Amino acid sequence: MIGRILLGTATFAGVAAIATFLSASALFAQPTPPAASQQPPAHPPMPTYQMRPPENYTADRLAGQKDGQALFRLRCGACHLPGGMGTNLLTRINGPEQALLEEREGLTVEYVEMIARQGRAAMPRLSKVEVTDPELRAIATYLSRNTK
Repeated sequence: MIGRILLGTATFAGVAAIATFLSASALFAQPTPPAASQQPPAHPPMPTYQMRPPENYTADRLAGQKDGQALFRLRCGACHLPGGMGTNLLTRINGPEQALLEEREGLTVEYVEMIARQGRAAMPRLSKVEVTDPELRAIATYLSRNTK
C-alpha cells in the first residue's frame, strides 16, 4: 500500500511539473501574427520624388530631340519634385509659389542652363556627363515654357 501511495505521489508531482512547465512556456510564447489581410504593408509607398522611370541606356544621349518633361523628372526630380530637398530650399528662399520649378514663371533657357552648369547655394553643378548639353537644353526649354 505504501508503494501505491508513493507511486501516486510521484505521478501527481510529474503531472504538476508538466502543468507548471506548460503554463510558464505559454508566458514566453510568441504571439500569433495577424492574418495577411490585417498586416500593415511592409514599406510605405515611395515619395513622388524618388519614383524615377527606368532610363533607356541604349538611347543616344547626345541626340538633339528630347522630351524635356521626362528628362526633368529623371535628372532633376530627386531634388525638384514635391518633397525634394531643392523644392524645400526654394520654398524657404522664394516662397511656396516659386518653389516648384515645373510651375514657376520667369525662368529663361539661359538662366536654367547657367544654374545647372555652375550650381547655386546647395545645388551642385551638373557636369556634361550627368546631363548632356542636348538634355539640358530640353530641360531648360521645358522649364521656361511658363515665361511670358
